[in-house]
Amino acid sequence: MRLNLLAASLAVACLAPAGLAHAGEGMWVPQQLPEIAGPLKKAGLKLSPEQLSNLTGDPMGAVVALGGCTASFVSPQGLVVTNHHCAYGAIQLNSTAEKNLIKDGFNAPTLADEVSAGPNARVYVLDDIKDVTAEAKAAIAAAGNDPLARTQALEAFEKKLVADCEAEGGFRCRLYSFSGGNTYRLFKNLEIKDVRLAYAPPGSVGKFGGDIDNWMWPRHTGDFSFYRAYVGKDGKPAAFSKDNVPYQPKHWLKFADQPLGAGDFVMVAGYPGSTNRYALATEFDNTASWTYPTVARHYKALIEMVKAAGKTNPDIAVKYASSMAGWNNTSKNFEGQLEGFKRIDAAGQKHAEETAVLTWLKGQGGQGKAALDAHAKLVALAEQAKRTRDRDLVVGQFGNSGVIGVASTLYRLAIENEKPNTERESGYQERDLPGIEGAMKQMERRYVPAMDRQIQQYWLNEYVKLPADQHVAAVDAWLGGNDAAAVNRALDKLAGTRLGNTEERLKWLKADRKAFEASNDPAIQYAVAVMPTLLKLEQERKTRMGESLVARPVFLQALADYKKSQGEFVYPDANLSLRITFGNVMGYEPKDGVAYTPFTTLEGVVGRRRAGSVRLAEGAAGCGQGQALRRPGRQAHRLGAGELPVGSGHHRRQFRFAGAGRERQAGRPGLRRQLGIGQLQLGVRSQDDPHDRGGRPLPALDHAGGLSGAAVAEGNERPRGQVSGNQMV
Repeated sequence: MRLNLLAASLAVACLAPAGLAHAGEGMWVPQQLPEIAGPLKKAGLKLSPEQLSNLTGDPMGAVVALGGCTASFVSPQGLVVTNHHCAYGAIQLNSTAEKNLIKDGFNAPTLADEVSAGPNARVYVLDDIKDVTAEAKAAIAAAGNDPLARTQALEAFEKKLVADCEAEGGFRCRLYSFSGGNTYRLFKNLEIKDVRLAYAPPGSVGKFGGDIDNWMWPRHTGDFSFYRAYVGKDGKPAAFSKDNVPYQPKHWLKFADQPLGAGDFVMVAGYPGSTNRYALATEFDNTASWTYPTVARHYKALIEMVKAAGKTNPDIAVKYASSMAGWNNTSKNFEGQLEGFKRIDAAGQKHAEETAVLTWLKGQGGQGKAALDAHAKLVALAEQAKRTRDRDLVVGQFGNSGVIGVASTLYRLAIENEKPNTERESGYQERDLPGIEGAMKQMERRYVPAMDRQIQQYWLNEYVKLPADQHVAAVDAWLGGNDAAAVNRALDKLAGTRLGNTEERLKWLKADRKAFEASNDPAIQYAVAVMPTLLKLEQERKTRMGESLVARPVFLQALADYKKSQGEFVYPDANLSLRITFGNVMGYEPKDGVAYTPFTTLEGVVGRRRAGSVRLAEGAAGCGQGQALRRPGRQAHRLGAGELPVGSGHHRRQFRFAGAGRERQAGRPGLRRQLGIGQLQLGVRSQDDPHDRGGRPLPALDHAGGLSGAAVAEGNERPRGQVSGNQMV
C-alpha cells in the first residue's frame, strides 16, 4: 500500500466548499453537473460530466454513505475506506479498559478476525434517485391553510413513498428536500447491515495532535480506517452472521499511479451534513449571539466533567470516548467560527446581502410581494422559536441523556405501536425497530451509572437555573422543587432504575403502553410524566414547520433568482444527500507574513512530536487530515489524463452527528474557495439510527429555529465545519 497516495485521497475527502456559489465552487447535486461542465473542464476534469452523472457507474458507484459519514469501496471484496473519526464509534464499541482499541488500534489478520462495527452500522449503496417534486407539492397544497395539516400531509406522503420504495426488501429509502422545499427527490439505497471493522490505526496516528490540531493547519493526522461490507450467501443484505460473505461491489476506487501535486485538479463526492447558506440574517444573529457560545460552554463543561471522572475510572474514559470526541469537536469548531465571524464581519455581510435581496424584490412591485411576505413570515417564526430556546436546549439534553433517553424512546415506541404502522411517527415504524433494538443492545458499551448520574445532575442544575417562564410544569412536578435538594432527591430516585441492564431494556421493547404507565421504574416514571408535554411541544414545532413549508420555498426561490440575476451560480444546501465539489490543490496565507504549503510531510510529524507542541490521541479528531503525506525527497507529479481521485468526503451527524463523522467546510489548503455566509443545523439525528444516544444529541430544532453560521475567511486558522448526525462530531 502506498501510504502517501492513500493519505492524499483522504486529504481531499474532507474538503468542501463554503460561501457564495461561483462557477468553481459549490456542493453541487449530481443533476447540476451538465450545468457546470464548463468550469469543470477549465479546472482540469478529463472525464465527461455525463459519466459523473451516472451515479451507479464508475467512479461514482464506488462512493457510499455510512448514515452520517461518507466512505468508498476500494476492493472487489467489499473493503471500505473512511475516516478514523467516522469509524470511531465502532472502535470505541469494541474497546474495553483492558483491550483499548482506541489507544492501540486494530488490525484483522484475516477476514475471520474482523469484528462487527455494531448492530446499527450500515453501508448505503446508492441505487436510484427519483424526482417527486410535483407529488410532494400536491400533497402539501391539498392540506389547505392549516399549517399542522400541511406538515402531517407531507409526513404521510413521505411514509407512503418510502414504504412503496422499500417493498422489495434490502433497500433503505429517504425523501430529501432541496432549496427549502422547491425540489423533492427520493433516494433509494441498498442497505448493507453487516459492517465489520477491518483496520484502525492507533490513536497516536488516527488522532495525532488531538484537539490542539483539530480544525487547524498544518495537520499530520492519519485520519483513516477500513471497514468491510458483508451480505448473505445469496448476495442480499443480511444481519450480522458468521456465515455472511464479503459484498462484491460493481465499482471500487483504484490507487492513482502518481501522487497529487500543487495545482492538480481534485474532485470530492460525499454526503455532507445539514447547512443553510441562505439563512435569514436573524437566524444568523441567533447563532452567533446564542447558539454557538451557549452550546460550546455546555460541552466544555461536560468535557471537563468526563475527563476528571475518566482519570480515576478507565471504564468511563473508554465508554464515553465517542461522546467526548463529539463535544470536543463541536465546541472548538463553534469557538473558531465565532472568531471568524468577527474577523470578516460576517453579520455585516449577511445583513447587507439580505437588504440587497429585499430591495430587489421591492423594485419588482407586485411580483415581489409574495417573497416579501414570505420573508416576514420566516422572521416571525424565527423570533417565535427563540423565546423557548434555553428551555428546549436544557430539557432536550436531559431527556436524551443515558437511561432517561432510553426510557423516553421505549415509552414513545409503546405509544406509537398502538397505531397502524403507516400512522406511526417516523423513527418508530416497523422499519425502525432494528435500529431501536440495536441501540438498546449497544448502550452498555457507552454507559456507566456513576457518569450518567453526573450528566443528569449537570442538566438538572441548568434546568433549575432557568427563568420561571422557561420552566415546564410537568418537569417541575416530577422534580418536586427548584433547588439543589430537589435535584439530589431526583438523582437518588433515578439511581434505582433498572434500564442500565440490557435484558431489562430489551424486555421493555415488547411492553405495551399500560405496562409503562404502571411501572415503578423511576426513569420510566419520568418519561410517562413528561411525555404529554413533549408531544404537545412537538405539535407546536410541526405547526411552525407547516408555516415554513409555504414561506421558505417562496423566499429561497426569490433569493436564487436574485443571485442568478447577479451572474452567480446557485446550488442547494447540504442535507446529507450526495454532493460533488471540485477545485485545485494549493496552499493559502492565513495572515500577513504566514504562507502554508499544500502538503505536510512525514518529517513534520517527527518535528512536531520532538518539539512537544502536540499531545497525542487527546481531544477530538476533526474532519479529515487535510493534507497529503509524501515520502521524504519524493517529488509531486501531476495526474495523467483521465485520472480522477474521488475521496471519501463525509457528513457528519449527526446534530450526529453517531458513529457520525462531519464535514469540514473551507478556509484551509487544498481547494481554492470563495467564502461567505451560511447556516448550520444542529439537532439532526443520524439519518437511520434516530435512537442511538451515544452522542447525546441536541434537541431537534425546527427550521425557523435553525442555527445559522458563516464561513470563516481565509485569514482564520479555524475553518468552519458542517454539523449533523447524532454525535455532532
